[in-house]
Amino acid sequence: MRSVPVDQIMVAVDGVQRYVVSHLSRIGRACDVDDVMQDIRVAVWDGVTRGHYRQLPGVPFGAWVQGVCANVCAAHIRREMTHQTLPLLLEPEADDCLSLDAVTLLGMDRGADRSAEKFADQQWARTIIELTRESVPGGVWELAVDSLTGPRQYGPPSPQDRRRWHAATVVRQTARTVQSALEVDHARIRNIRDVCEQAAECLPTPVLRRTAATIVRPDVRGPERTRAVAALAAELGVTERYVAVQIGFARRLYQTSWRILRAGMRSAP
Repeated sequence: MRSVPVDQIMVAVDGVQRYVVSHLSRIGRACDVDDVMQDIRVAVWDGVTRGHYRQLPGVPFGAWVQGVCANVCAAHIRREMTHQTLPLLLEPEADDCLSLDAVTLLGMDRGADRSAEKFADQQWARTIIELTRESVPGGVWELAVDSLTGPRQYGPPSPQDRRRWHAATVVRQTARTVQSALEVDHARIRNIRDVCEQAAECLPTPVLRRTAATIVRPDVRGPERTRAVAALAAELGVTERYVAVQIGFARRLYQTSWRILRAGMRSAP
């Protein structure tokens, strides 16, 4: 049973953000700060609700949160440092949207079980890159690539830096959604209901998946949405404002995966 007030949990988690920024900046992945902070929030909340946290004399709650933060950061950095990117298998005259910068930005994993052979195929790469670029808002792709290729800046981030990092996060999360949707077994899609259920499951994080399933997919609005946001925030251990901010992004990703799954359903024999 949870024994730590929600406010104390949120303050403690917010307090480790500078640590996260510092460690991710060392490997050039400051654009992943929001993703890692989200993982930390969920891990801390899960740890508290499952009784993994034990209050000890002289050991503040923040110290335990710092330990969770260090573990989550280390795991993320290990994934990034060992992450293989899709090699450039395109002709020199190929469209600029299929550049090495784009492939590196998406960070597509070649080592993922049955996807390995697909990633070795040029058309598979082209499909993911094209669908991702088509699915992000205007200007976001260019900002994201600029985040990757621009000179490294040291010191406090500028507003433009933050916009570029956000764009990179949007593109990477969209690419993961596209990849998941393309890998869904068509045998599992028998009707529109299946399309809708699987589309929500293709989103890349627990918060986005639950937001899509409980708010976006049923198109909850008005007072009912307010109640749904509060219930989801309590379930996931994040603030209501955080859930509310995710709704628009979850909707866009859900629509992206829905279109891919619907197209696959139509083309299935």
